[in-house]
Amino acid sequence: MIGNIVAGLYAAGVPPLSVEFLVVAGGGGAGGNRGGGGGAGGYRTNTFSPSLATNYTCTIGAGGSGGANFVGTPTAGSTSTFDTTNTSGGGRGGSNPAVPTSGGSGGGGNGGSNATGAAGNSGGYSPVEGFAGGNGTSGDAGGGGGGSAGVGTNNVGNTHPQANAGPGTSNSITGSAVTYALGGNGGGASVSDVNGIDGTANRGNGGNGGSNSGIAGDGGNGGSGVVILKYPSAYTITIGAGLTGSTGTSGADKVTTITAGTGNVSWA
Repeated sequence: MIGNIVAGLYAAGVPPLSVEFLVVAGGGGAGGNRGGGGGAGGYRTNTFSPSLATNYTCTIGAGGSGGANFVGTPTAGSTSTFDTTNTSGGGRGGSNPAVPTSGGSGGGGNGGSNATGAAGNSGGYSPVEGFAGGNGTSGDAGGGGGGSAGVGTNNVGNTHPQANAGPGTSNSITGSAVTYALGGNGGGASVSDVNGIDGTANRGNGGNGGSNSGIAGDGGNGGSGVVILKYPSAYTITIGAGLTGSTGTSGADKVTTITAGTGNVSWA
């Protein structure tokens, strides 16, 4: 029956249902006290042809939490999923108590004892979902978190924040160019105590590392992930309970952006 409906629509000039999608995981939290930048959430794109009136799973990964100065351990971002496509959460940045971890993109090393950045593309995908974090320098500043388009670079001095985040990827699926999955900058040394900036929500960006020492040098939180779906305007999507999202238009297509939760989507 569904096949007959689709065939009838196509014969009437309605295009077949083909969905272009972008899936970005949550970015990793950054370390405090010359902390390593958080790794960006994994970034993947593809297209597929769903069946009508069929549920497809969607999950939006949360960003990791930043580490408090001196004593805090940051956390990695969480996985985002659409149907069978998974992306890995961004690795946490290094801090004095904890080593950086691998992820969609790897966390940067701390400017202390945990100075070596971690690997990216932990899902083992091709093309890769992200890159490695950069190294910190013991007694100096933290390394940058890896991004979806390149590695986080090593400590480049003692400024705060470091300008060493791995680059993100520009994508125009919404109709406007937006950069997703940017790594977090490492925290600086020999500067006033400054908290790291949080990664942008629904971009999968890593958090920025906290600066030198004292009360205020906490690491930034990672930004949450996102799933974006683009499909012909002739079709209507149903966003199931548990998901938060909205639908707009771009030319002859609809674009649905899902920003939080876990649930199902379907088309009619």
